[in-house]
This record gives sequence, structure tokens and C-alpha cells, in this order.
Amino acid sequence: MDGPNLHARATVVDTHNDLLMLVARRPDHDQAAYFRSHWLPQLSAGGVNVQVLPVFVDDDFRPEGALRQTLRMVEAAHRVAAGNPDAVALCSTGATVDEAVAAGRLALVLALEGCEAVGTDTGLLETFARLGVRMASFTHFGRTALADGSAEDAAGSRLTAAGVEALALLETLGVLMDVSHLSAAGTDHVLSLATRPVVASHSSAYALCAHHRNLTDERLKGIAASGGVVGVNFFYGFVDPVDPTVERLVDHVEHVASVAGIDHVGLGPDFVKEVFEQLTPPAVGAIDFEGLDGRRTIPGLDGPHGLPLVTAEVVRRGWPEADIRKVLGENWLRVFRSTFV
Repeated sequence: MDGPNLHARATVVDTHNDLLMLVARRPDHDQAAYFRSHWLPQLSAGGVNVQVLPVFVDDDFRPEGALRQTLRMVEAAHRVAAGNPDAVALCSTGATVDEAVAAGRLALVLALEGCEAVGTDTGLLETFARLGVRMASFTHFGRTALADGSAEDAAGSRLTAAGVEALALLETLGVLMDVSHLSAAGTDHVLSLATRPVVASHSSAYALCAHHRNLTDERLKGIAASGGVVGVNFFYGFVDPVDPTVERLVDHVEHVASVAGIDHVGLGPDFVKEVFEQLTPPAVGAIDFEGLDGRRTIPGLDGPHGLPLVTAEVVRRGWPEADIRKVLGENWLRVFRSTFV
């Protein structure tokens, strides 16, 4: 089997790339052109057909500016689509994702990474759904009015009352609940309540790397039981902080597949090196959080152009083509079709 050709033929879905943070920092009139000249070639080199765009509000804007910055980023995504109609489409249904891919355009999907902008006003989720948001996670590392992030696991917190209300609303809106970054107790709470597929857009296997951002086997099984998908995270610190390699990354993919099933694993790369480099003042030096360097990467996987390396490795391991296609994108497409309405 020819890995490069298979990768080129497959539909590739990336469920986490923070590029919108950099797009939104550009002047309004330059955002579409910047995306076209800087990001579209990278995504094309990686064979990406569907790109989920997380809306992440960093510390500079929390808490007072969270809503304003969230809206800025959502609007930036709309500008990118409006300014490049021949190349990309902002999609809000499974059908429009399929149509964009069939037409050779990059399908963009908006996701909230953290709900600082919502506070306890859960009805704002309906507003964001009207603006095209189709995935949402309640928190990042810390605490919001809806839930605690995984760095707060010691608190043992489940969803708040507003979080329970928000989960029910997401299900009625056709917006995917994303448990990447959610605390362990919060994830269990979501899985006990959910009646629709639950996903993890960018999380790896705790059994192979015991970091709080990763998912235990029981939680992998719970996501699979809901009909959801786990997008394996490529960030070196969640894969193997000592010896991160493409081979070790694929070990995580295989572990998730063996525990959750081949229909419930995908790719959630979380390419952040360029974001860290551009948003960090030169005088600050290395970005360190919990002992991890935000700019270190798995060799060859510092951006979307490296995605064919993952396909080459699963081909080397003898995976059937049908299974490879599922992991590269078909599993995510199935969930998008069943949820985005």
C-alpha cells in the first residue's frame, strides 16, 4: 500500500488547530488574505479536507474581554470564508461539510474551546450556534461557570447546574459536546447524562502517558458508547514527554482503537508551536506549563504538513486501508453528519 497516495485519496479531518488565534490578531481587512497565503498552503500540504477551528480565549482577555474576543474570533472565521469562497467554506451541517469536500474546498467548522464567554448565560450557546459553532468544550485547564478543567482534577468537581443545563441545550442545538480539557469527574458526569455523541477533539491515552489531559480506558469506552470519537492529540507532552516520536504517537492511536474500537478514533493534532512562537514576546523565553515546553514538537509534526507521516506509519504497521480511512477522517464525518443539523 502506498502511504502518500492513500493519504491524498482519503478525507482528512483535523479537529484541533489553534490557527484562528493568529488570524484574529491580524487587521480585519487582512485576515482572509493572511489565511490564504499562510495557512491554506500548510493545510493543503497536509492533505487536510476538514479543519475544526477552536475559538480559544487566552489569559489576556479573561474574564472581562472573553465575550468580545470570542466574537472577534468567530467573525474572523467568517471573514476567512467570505474572502476565499473558491477555496474554503464555513460549514454548519454534515451536508455542507460533504459538499465542500466534494467540491475540493476546505471545510471549516467552528468550535468553542472553553466557555468563558458564556458565563452562566447558557442561552448564549444558542447565539453561538446561530453564528456557526458546532462543537463546544466547557473549560480549558482552569475553572468556568460550567465546569472545571483537567488541571483542577483534585477538586473532584462535576458539572455545575449551569453546566448540566448547557449540555442539554447543546444536544438540542446539534452542537457536539467536547470533553477534551474537562476534568475527570466532569467527563464522567457528561457521559452519565449525554443522550447524543460525546467527543474528545484532542486527547490521547492515559494508559500510555499519565497526564491529566489524557483519557483513561474507561472514559475512552464511555465516549465510544455514546457514539463519539476521540481525536488523538499530537502534542509531545501528552504523547511521550521523554521520547516523542511518530511511532509513539501511533501507539496512542492504536491504543484508543483497541479500547474504544476502530470506529471511535480520529486525529486531533493540536499544532501549537507557531501559535506559541508568534504570541509570546521574545523576552519571555521558553513557554513552560507544568514542566512542558509549548514549542517542542514530535519531529516532523510541527504543523499540518507532517500529517502524511502518520499515514505512512500506520501503513508500515499493516493497517487495512478501510481502517486508515476511518481514522484519517471518516469517523469524524460520521459524527458530523449525525449531529450537525
